Amino acid sequence: MVRLPLTPAEIDRGRRLGAMLRQARGDRSMLDVALDARVSPETLRKIETGRIATPAFPTIAAIADVLGLSLDDVWAEITRPERGSASHGPAGRDAPARSGLT
Repeated sequence: MVRLPLTPAEIDRGRRLGAMLRQARGDRSMLDVALDARVSPETLRKIETGRIATPAFPTIAAIADVLGLSLDDVWAEITRPERGSASHGPAGRDAPARSGLT
């Protein structure tokens, strides 16, 4: 299977997701959060740094649950228009969902 390159909108959403998770994690260790969410610490690190920009839904759902985040809040944050720049257009919203192998 050939994986298509990520769009700028997907990369931006991945960065926002990572920043949101890092902020929500606060002082908790990455190891504790990852283990509680039943994901590897390496996966959590990659998501938080934007290296996995399109993680699998169950992975995000598990991490959000451990951090006390609602999936509605996560979705609202990662799909909000970026302030101070032109819209990325419909490609970001309407592009087929891609899941990371996490």
